Amino acid sequence: MLTKDELPFCPVAVTVGLIGNKWKLLILRNLLAKSNRFTELRNTIPGISQKVLTDNLRSMEQDGIIVRTVYAEVPPRVEYSLSDLGHTMRPVISAMEQWGNGYQETYKDNQTAATDKNSAD
Repeated sequence: MLTKDELPFCPVAVTVGLIGNKWKLLILRNLLAKSNRFTELRNTIPGISQKVLTDNLRSMEQDGIIVRTVYAEVPPRVEYSLSDLGHTMRPVISAMEQWGNGYQETYKDNQTAATDKNSAD
């Protein structure tokens, strides 16, 4: 967890420091939908390795963004969920989703126009 002295002054830099890699954003996206077990997260985030997922989950837990719950069962069951702080990221992730949808539509329209132009040449 970053100490107060280690946190940058800029609020955007603070946010990027806490969740600013693609893996953490995808973990947040999944946990906003529901609590997940480790294997569920690994299976729904293409390309993430076990080590990278473990490291990111530990970091997010230390930063207070997620909660790790261990159930006293055999075999052991561990679930990850968002903390109250983590749930405050919902509008940020929603805004990113809306922006991404708009970008994809624009990009698709630009690709279609470029393909049509190249076909006409």
